[in-house]
Amino acid sequence: MSRIPRRIVCLTTETVEVLYALGEQDRIVGISGYTVRPPEARKEKPKVFAFTSGDIERILATRPDLVLTFSDLQGEIARDLIKAGIPVHAFNMRSVEDILGMVDMLGRLVGAQEKALAMIAGLEAQIENARSIAGKRLSGGGKRPRVYFEEWDEPLISGIRWASELIEIAGGEDIFAARSHSPLARDRQPTSDEIVALAPDIIIGSWCGKHFRPGRVAARPGWSDIPAVRNGQIHEIKSAVILTPGPVAISEGLPQLLDIFDL
Repeated sequence: MSRIPRRIVCLTTETVEVLYALGEQDRIVGISGYTVRPPEARKEKPKVFAFTSGDIERILATRPDLVLTFSDLQGEIARDLIKAGIPVHAFNMRSVEDILGMVDMLGRLVGAQEKALAMIAGLEAQIENARSIAGKRLSGGGKRPRVYFEEWDEPLISGIRWASELIEIAGGEDIFAARSHSPLARDRQPTSDEIVALAPDIIIGSWCGKHFRPGRVAARPGWSDIPAVRNGQIHEIKSAVILTPGPVAISEGLPQLLDIFDL
């Protein structure tokens, strides 16, 4: 008898993305309503929960032998599932290395370690290629642009770790990199005056759950003198790409950063 979980509920999109990539999607019996990758998952798999809210009975009805959660944000549902006798694995990716580690761990959990290692090797190759491209630009006389990455606007939030690391890999300098090791959003809330004083060359917006509005950013009081605003260097990377701590942040987010930094 196989001891590998056969009925898995994924409460965030990252683990769905990985299981599909590993060819293990038949194990998935339920997903979050916020799952976006891969697109076919939304058509094929029942949505049993939102992100931090929902009816636990809908999860239990799938008879899962493993539920995959993410971070303290899903701590309460993880607690309730454990009380109901359901095995839970809570991932907590904060860095690029954590993303790769999640792929490795998930591959082990479903008996697809070799496929997971191959996937990791491909992602690592993309990272090294991006570093090489950025290095050539810098050695050829290019400069490392100063980047303000905004993950929310009310209040201002910046410095999420994996995005900060990807900015560096792509040849940029995150102006709030020093705050990136804090997992709590409340510790990553710069003031408008701080951002103006740091004078970023590029602004990248990725407002989680809503459309980014460059015009609204440019119109903020005092921001007209910021080089990024003055030179029209305000860009968006979709939150489903760069704010998702899964392979997509590397496979799609990193190339977009390279394109933006190709000044």
